[in-house]
Amino acid sequence: MTARRSKTKPGIPLETQSTKEMSDLIRQACLVAKDSAANAGEFIEHSSKMAFLAVKDCEKELDRIERRIDERLATAITEVTEPEARELLACLKFIIDLERIGDLSWSVTKRLHLVGSRLLPDDALELTAMAKTLEEMLDRIYRGFTGRDTAAASWVMQNDARMDEACRAIFSRHLDSSRKRPREYSTNLLLMAQAFERAGDHAKNLAEEVFHLVEGRSLRHELHRHKQDH
Repeated sequence: MTARRSKTKPGIPLETQSTKEMSDLIRQACLVAKDSAANAGEFIEHSSKMAFLAVKDCEKELDRIERRIDERLATAITEVTEPEARELLACLKFIIDLERIGDLSWSVTKRLHLVGSRLLPDDALELTAMAKTLEEMLDRIYRGFTGRDTAAASWVMQNDARMDEACRAIFSRHLDSSRKRPREYSTNLLLMAQAFERAGDHAKNLAEEVFHLVEGRSLRHELHRHKQDH
């Protein structure tokens, strides 16, 4: 049976075009997610209305990219070679995590908008640090995916602890009964910290997927087996 070529550009095989389209969308999504984290940090620091709207736009753009990949993937994966099919599956995993990061950054920004100018200095410092760490992680994810760079992915995995530490610091401060703060304020801060921490977990998932794409091995499964052996 002759392979379908109806939507290809002249001289470009369908499988190459499909895979390139999906990979290009993931590179774009990485940059959009990075912009979302950067603008969330800008909103924390300066309450910029432009930053607020930018995070909202990034969330919508990631949704659009996810829909585009969903629409194309089912057909594309039946028309490509096995190695390209693996890359397309990696693209699917990437967009799921990237879209979730966009949602989490937007949830932080919306909640922060409710808190407004009442954000205390220590809290602003910790949340800004989390936003900047997330931005750095997503920059490394972009480099890792684009250049098949496992060193960039390793950096993300190593620095995920920074997100955890900042989240714990906020929780410790707001759960300390000796330091009285309005309950609603503390609840919002805990939820924002938790959202950033979860976004960091999604970035770590992406770093693991870079390793899987480059080396064909699952770090998550290897770590699980290592824990079972010990």
